[in-house]
Amino acid sequence: MTVVEAEVISTERLELLPLVVGHAEEMCEVLGDPALHAFIGGAPDGLEALRRRYQSMLAGSPDPAVSWCNWVIRLRDEGCLTGTVQATIGPSGEGTVAEIAWVVGTPWQRRGIGGEAARGLVAWLGRQPVQAVIAHIHPAHTASAAVATTAGLTPTDQSHDGETLWHLSLPMTK
Repeated sequence: MTVVEAEVISTERLELLPLVVGHAEEMCEVLGDPALHAFIGGAPDGLEALRRRYQSMLAGSPDPAVSWCNWVIRLRDEGCLTGTVQATIGPSGEGTVAEIAWVVGTPWQRRGIGGEAARGLVAWLGRQPVQAVIAHIHPAHTASAAVATTAGLTPTDQSHDGETLWHLSLPMTK
């Protein structure tokens, strides 16, 4: 398994920037709305907890066959961070699979940012040694379902911990 590392990804309005611990201060505000945890549980991290979480994420997976790739979403015109996207890339029964997730801060929701970021991430994954992209989405989370649909994923009949598995097969990379 080849290690995959996050790179800058540019879309029409966004830059997906590889995560660094220094993003924690701005992201603490972006992710500070408790409503963002309605479907995933928990509560927003304070600044020090978020720094520690980012340090842990940047240390990488303890499994050398798994790559953790994390980005912050920067809205170019406004010059601010608006959310995150991530991909956990590793082996599975169908080759190498990327499990993706996204969060867009409350003030930037309903502007197509999540869908644009997810499309950019999936396009980037299509240039990596990845055969499929998956996401786990709570069936009542219509906004995340819309993001997944925009990124080309479709729901399956499989579920795990009450979430529906969404899937996209990627063309084989050369």
